[in-house]
Amino acid sequence: MSFITAFVWAYFIWLVLTTGSKGMLWSVQELVAGLIFSAIVAYATRDIIGEKASRFLNPVKWLMFIAYFPVLFWGMVKANFDVAYRVITGKIRPGIVRVPVDLENDAQYTILSNSITLTPGTLTVEACPDEKALYVHWINIPEGQEWPESSEPVSGPFEKWARRLGK
Repeated sequence: MSFITAFVWAYFIWLVLTTGSKGMLWSVQELVAGLIFSAIVAYATRDIIGEKASRFLNPVKWLMFIAYFPVLFWGMVKANFDVAYRVITGKIRPGIVRVPVDLENDAQYTILSNSITLTPGTLTVEACPDEKALYVHWINIPEGQEWPESSEPVSGPFEKWARRLGK
């Protein structure tokens, strides 16, 4: 099952990335090359994907990921303006903070860590599932937030979405 899931996923990505080249949807050569490369990728990653491969093909998960993009995009837009303001004014107070999180598995940690890192002004340095925490470099640590009690000041709504998406 993991080979099939990886193959379908890789082929789908191939089709998305090659759409519209040479003035048509896909040429026969692109479709055949996609089949070959997808098979190679699926074979190489079959052990990595493992038992939970079917969740990649779950249409509900795809819809949830699509619903998450506007949330992530809006967070990135706000952070870009904040970072631009801080660069122009020089008002920064950088540092690394320990951010407590309530996540259950590696997928949730990955989603939250990547969401934080994609947001300008923050960078996830370490994920510590044993401590139920992330260590995040933050461009401007507000007074009193050196040891935040929740992830809200750093990640906004991302933790809630990470819990939903990573189940």
